[in-house]
Amino acid sequence: MAGIPHDHYEPKSGFERWLHRRLPVAGVLYDTLMIPTPKNLNWMWIWGIVLVFCLVLQIVTGIVLVMHYTPHVDMAFASVEHIMRNVNGGYMLRYIHMNGASLFFVAVYLHIFRGLYYGSYKAPREVTWIIGMLIYLLMMATAFMGYVLPWGQMSFWGATVITGLFGAIPGVGETLQTWLLGGPAVGNATLNRFFSLHYLLPFIIAGLVIVHVWAFHTTGNNNPTGIEVRRTSKEEAAKDTLPFWPYFVIKDLFALAVILAVFFAIVGFMPNYLGHPDNYIEANALATPAHIVPEWYFLPFYAILRAFDAEVWLVQLVQFVTFGIVDAKFFGVLAMFGAIVVMGLAPWLDTSRVRSGRYRPQFKWWFWLLAVDFVVLTWVGAMPTEGPYPYIALAAAAYWFGYFLVILPLLGVIEKPEPMPATIEEDFNEHYAPKVGGTSLTQPAE
Repeated sequence: MAGIPHDHYEPKSGFERWLHRRLPVAGVLYDTLMIPTPKNLNWMWIWGIVLVFCLVLQIVTGIVLVMHYTPHVDMAFASVEHIMRNVNGGYMLRYIHMNGASLFFVAVYLHIFRGLYYGSYKAPREVTWIIGMLIYLLMMATAFMGYVLPWGQMSFWGATVITGLFGAIPGVGETLQTWLLGGPAVGNATLNRFFSLHYLLPFIIAGLVIVHVWAFHTTGNNNPTGIEVRRTSKEEAAKDTLPFWPYFVIKDLFALAVILAVFFAIVGFMPNYLGHPDNYIEANALATPAHIVPEWYFLPFYAILRAFDAEVWLVQLVQFVTFGIVDAKFFGVLAMFGAIVVMGLAPWLDTSRVRSGRYRPQFKWWFWLLAVDFVVLTWVGAMPTEGPYPYIALAAAAYWFGYFLVILPLLGVIEKPEPMPATIEEDFNEHYAPKVGGTSLTQPAE
């Protein structure tokens, strides 16, 4: 795997040889666990195992919750209350599932931004990046549909607002919206469809995760330097790498234990902190909440959606040029999905030959501004649409697109990178080798 020379599985017993010839599952597991991994990986590489754990946690808790849930508009809210009040451990299962979605998105956002900083999207890992973005889109769809299932006020009106966006598509919008809802408005057909898809999509995500892992195991892991592992011989590769087991498995499990300690503290002491109180009120089509907001992990892109209203000159220009086909509502929809698309296009928008941001001094400034921009978009997405907030959202949205479409391509041309180490071994020794008298004490090659 990964084209890195290393020891492969060798069956020893007669049964192992018999099974290996017919189904080499032991060999696959061995090569997966023992894959040579760059030995200079830092703590930002722990989020992969957290994401896998979250996926399994959501599937397991979701299956149990489904045993007690009723997907009908007259009974959905009551069935959730039944889970909370009457099912043994039901309240804990629901809170784990609900907050597990938040942990899932915290991990995926840190995972994405780590990839953006260290250039994990660059050749030869473009396919890995694209698959990761597909997983992210399916996560968003799954989370949105799951948010509808409790059939509280925010569930109902959130579904009404978001599905209404599809109606903005010229020509086919109304038909597409009706097909999605199963009728003219959010109702029982909508709830059933969302329930069915919410149950199905996690298994599709699990399949894509397997492909995602397969993809980066084929190309090899990226690392903080962005330098590839030497592959000319097994001895040289061993100087740059360590086997995934036990070194990185133990490291990942330790990080997971720390994160889960924080997670279960939140579940136990403040389970509704990230939720909305209106969702504990049963859905009522005749009573609109004062302020409709999605879950926090949708807020950055919700802010971009709202930023491009009819008063923005760019929206007015596009509407004029397209003879009104692309109006403000449709422009906002395009901007919201476009904000995700430009992330997916990062492998082709970044023109720098240096992979890691560690050696790109100008890039660092713009990247950390992007990280701050993301936080600002999350905050402003939860704010009202009056006062200074629309202007803040517009400025933040403009920077988001400017970073990917303008800054990344230009930096590759004008930026002068800093000196890089020749090998991963050199970087590892510089940071981790014992030092005597201010100089690194490098171990002699064996």
